[in-house]
Amino acid sequence: MISNLSYDCDVIIVGAGPAGCTAATILAEEKGKKVIVLEKEHFPRYHVGESLIPHCYDTIERLGMVDRLNEKGFQSKQSVQFVNPDGKVSAPFYFAKHSDHPRSKSWQVDRETFDTMMMERARESGAEVREGVNVIGFIEEDGFIVGVKAESADGSRFELRAPMTMDASGRDAIFQRKKKWRKRDPKLNKIAIWTNYKGAKRDPGIDEGATTVAYVEGKGWFWNIPLKDDIVSTGIVAERDYLYRGSRDLKEIYEREIKENKWIEEHLSEGEQFGKYWVAGEYSYRAEHCATDGLVLIGDAFSFLDPVFSSGVYLALTSGAMGADAVAAALENKDTRAEQFLPYGERLCKGIEWMRKLVYAFYDENFSFKDVVMKYEEVQHSLTDCLIGDLIDHDYTELFERVSEFAELPEDLPHGKSVASEVGV
Repeated sequence: MISNLSYDCDVIIVGAGPAGCTAATILAEEKGKKVIVLEKEHFPRYHVGESLIPHCYDTIERLGMVDRLNEKGFQSKQSVQFVNPDGKVSAPFYFAKHSDHPRSKSWQVDRETFDTMMMERARESGAEVREGVNVIGFIEEDGFIVGVKAESADGSRFELRAPMTMDASGRDAIFQRKKKWRKRDPKLNKIAIWTNYKGAKRDPGIDEGATTVAYVEGKGWFWNIPLKDDIVSTGIVAERDYLYRGSRDLKEIYEREIKENKWIEEHLSEGEQFGKYWVAGEYSYRAEHCATDGLVLIGDAFSFLDPVFSSGVYLALTSGAMGADAVAAALENKDTRAEQFLPYGERLCKGIEWMRKLVYAFYDENFSFKDVVMKYEEVQHSLTDCLIGDLIDHDYTELFERVSEFAELPEDLPHGKSVASEVGV
């Protein structure tokens, strides 16, 4: 419950990525709340995750940013295609063939620009965004989180208090790590190595901006994401032991693996690699709980699934919006107990589980979308709905009953659908 303590604002948001800035904009502009966002870095800053799936549009539209993204000149994304190791391209999933809606054209974004735009939008909405501030702890009183302890870039420390805190700290997942809430997915234990190319080959016409998923026989897959300014984001996802066999040098590994897919080899051969090689491992996780008294988790600070269907930014935007609505309702009701956020956690996790089933099917060596659709043509529409991110409050039971004939699918995880009280931080 909200006490009579003296507060600095209504909501503290830890992290100014897409989840945090979505929540900040909605809470400040739509809900009229006083919001302070604390971000440890200074923007613009690099971040992977450039491909926006179509249903990102819904939150972007709510934030009033559709025209801004169109005006920025980001690469248009109208399809997803899959490529065999021999270079053969499957029939692409064209979004416009599925739905006559503005979201049928999405964007491939460089995250430095996109995330900075999101931050600027949050500031424009009335939220106060402080960069170069590192959150080092949380303030707990009477079982409730009532603020944070933070450190400025000059080393000075301070405290901020609010009846609600939202952890949007990305993969740092500050609260999740402090409470040891992180639960790794039992099977999605891949690693990713990625970099950028300039001047790589692009497919012609409508396929120029397609996200390409290119298989490495029985081992993993590449992503190929065309960006503006003739840049391509390219990465490989596979088992750690496979990628690190014989070498741990990221450049050497990447150049070796390029030869394992003819389409990737052909397209990258015309370009020049630039910048550093990046690596991330064991990235599939979810928090045991979605909230505690006075605090709720959103974005990667709550969960990250897998890069294969580009769901990361979508889930960040969606959880940011859903979390903001839940926080606003809790504040209006003057009740910030964890139980207020159970519907948020349950709805979000159900959506994540639909996508998680699709990811598991993808990694099953015996699975192909073509086989499912050829046998059960009636599920093609639902399959595409799932791929493009129509996940929240959607029932895909029939689809995955069909898919289960072709791949071994996981049971839903219990993680994230519950809350914790009396945090004892």
